[in-house]
Amino acid sequence: MFNKLFKKPKEETSALATIDKLNETLEMLEKKEKVLQKKISVEIEKAKEFTRRKNKRAAIQCLKRKKLYETQVEQLGNFQLRIHDQMIMLEGAKATTETVDALRTGALAMKTIQKAMNIDDIDKTMDEVNEHTENMKQIQEALATPIGSAADIDEDELEAELEELEGAELEEQLLQPANTAPSSQIPAVPASQRPVPVPPQRTAPQSRSEDDELAALQAEMAL
Repeated sequence: MFNKLFKKPKEETSALATIDKLNETLEMLEKKEKVLQKKISVEIEKAKEFTRRKNKRAAIQCLKRKKLYETQVEQLGNFQLRIHDQMIMLEGAKATTETVDALRTGALAMKTIQKAMNIDDIDKTMDEVNEHTENMKQIQEALATPIGSAADIDEDELEAELEELEGAELEEQLLQPANTAPSSQIPAVPASQRPVPVPPQRTAPQSRSEDDELAALQAEMAL
């Protein structure tokens, strides 16, 4: 395992060097193809010129050279295609190798982690955590327990007293008239809209004869 890890940089360097070499070869073939394309263009122009001069033999020679150049261009195209194919295969193989190495490294790291852990130690640790948690819970419950005079207070008695207070409050609310509104909430009426108070009508004074008759009657009853 360690030998493979130590050999990895060398193998990676070799793969990168091979891809670089293929790239250089591909650039060289592309330059040759451009040169041949220029030569083909030149031969075509020469053939046209000889044709205008009625020199058929020379024009045919130019076309023959053009055909030879085109054959070379076709060969160069096949070479470039093969180099592209080889580069794709190398890049794919390189990616596969890197993936396998990464998975192998991950597996080794996982194995190392698992060796550092023991199921018995984990169970022991969890038991200690649970024990500490239970102890802390008991401590909190002990601190929350009332002591002294507060411990003598009956919670049920307090609940009953609270219910009585709530019942009395509800009864008081029910006894209040429903249409009674606080004086502070009555809107003020403008002075211009207030009704004019009507003075009370005075009753006509009783006649003196009625008073005299009443006094005479009282006198007779007294006799």
